[in-house]
Amino acid sequence: MNIRLDDLSGPEIRALLEEHLAQMHAESPPESVHALDLDRLRQPEISFWAAWDDGQLVGCGALKMLDATHGEIKSMRTPTAARRRGAGRLMLAHIIATARGRGMARLSLETGTQDAFLPARTLYASFGFKETGPFADYQLDPYSAFMTLEL
Repeated sequence: MNIRLDDLSGPEIRALLEEHLAQMHAESPPESVHALDLDRLRQPEISFWAAWDDGQLVGCGALKMLDATHGEIKSMRTPTAARRRGAGRLMLAHIIATARGRGMARLSLETGTQDAFLPARTLYASFGFKETGPFADYQLDPYSAFMTLEL
């Protein structure tokens, strides 16, 4: 597997992000969906990566700079057909290493509280993320779990 910066222009990325948004809307009410679409991911404060294995897209993830010392993980996704192969773990390790390399002091994320999001929460906890309250512009929401890792 290799991870590389992605410009969000390929059809594989488009399809994966459409799958991601569709699941987020299926699992949560609209006001509780915080996943970003292609246009919102193309902001200068966001770095977006794709993970590839033998020519197949196996995952993606993004790092949004909230300020010079605080980043947010966005758009972590593995295609349904490529799950359980380690792409999510590899992407998360890459994002954490990038944040450390940029001198960030902490990383935060928002994910769902529903059972469908338990694998994501378990992955984040295995890297040391702890449940916290809202950060940045987020508000308390029964459908949102907030987690932070001090770097």
